[in-house]
Amino acid sequence: MSTNTTARLPNLKDHALIGDADKIPISPATPVISINPLVLPAPDRIIDLHIRVSVPSTGTNLPIILLSHGQGQSNNLSSLNGYSPVANFLAAHGFVVIQPTHLSSKTLNLGPEAGVDAPLFWHSRVLDMKLILDRLDDIEAGFPVLKTRLDHDRVAVVGHSMGGHTASMLLGARKINSTTGPEGLDLSDPRIKTGVLLAPPGDGNGGEGLTPLVRENYTFLAEHSHAEMAGPALVVVGDSDASAYLSTRGAEYHADAYYRSRGPKALLTVAGGCHGLGGVSGYDTAEATDDESPQRLAMVLRLTWAYLRSTLYSGDQAWSVACGALESLPALGKVESK
Repeated sequence: MSTNTTARLPNLKDHALIGDADKIPISPATPVISINPLVLPAPDRIIDLHIRVSVPSTGTNLPIILLSHGQGQSNNLSSLNGYSPVANFLAAHGFVVIQPTHLSSKTLNLGPEAGVDAPLFWHSRVLDMKLILDRLDDIEAGFPVLKTRLDHDRVAVVGHSMGGHTASMLLGARKINSTTGPEGLDLSDPRIKTGVLLAPPGDGNGGEGLTPLVRENYTFLAEHSHAEMAGPALVVVGDSDASAYLSTRGAEYHADAYYRSRGPKALLTVAGGCHGLGGVSGYDTAEATDDESPQRLAMVLRLTWAYLRSTLYSGDQAWSVACGALESLPALGKVESK
């Protein structure tokens, strides 16, 4: 007979340190199945497209999220092996999450000779997402755990940092220069109904407000405009995300996707948040050390889930409920909409 008199704790629903973020309602979690790697033939690409698919163990007619990684100093996070906090959470709460390894990934270590849009491959990233959508039938048919379970009509895109740029292009942002003309290059995809942009790059303004490093090496960022990004999207920014290597404008630079686009849009400002937004890129990672916080991360993930639920399903109240809960937690952040 055990002599241990210590009271047993209830099973954890989430991280023990999420604090007040636990007051933001979320659906019950489901075990997640991960398929990795799944290789999509891509003869027009320098290498076939490798993806990870994370899917709830139960459920049918599951909505789909295309998750675009950012860039960073770690060797593996900018690939299908990163962003586990986002992928695992959203899959556990009812989404099928598909993560590509973009050509900009450090796991591929491609140089400038690999493409005209190297080294960040801004254009190729967008085409990766379109290829995934083109091959949804093949992805679903290839694995019994996926067959007949994906809702091809409910697709969203989520991206962090450079992935936020990718997401914005798919939602209607434009590249505008002397070659494209005033209307700009439109790479939007009508199959994508909504999205979440996590700490995305802002408007380029022809280079005004951007650092010399960006103007000289990443001209596409100087040519970026959100003016035509008309579809519904949630923009998530940290109020302490100065990103001095990108812009001289401070944290407001990352909110351009909200302020300089047409509605409907929502803006979640994360109190104390820096570029990692609490740690979206990975668990205990270098990219997240500027503001690593289980509480901050949990808040961002719950608001992301709620927004996608309510924009993909008419009448779903998850977003209004989550915003109501956040109003009573001003130390975590605030939401505005247009």
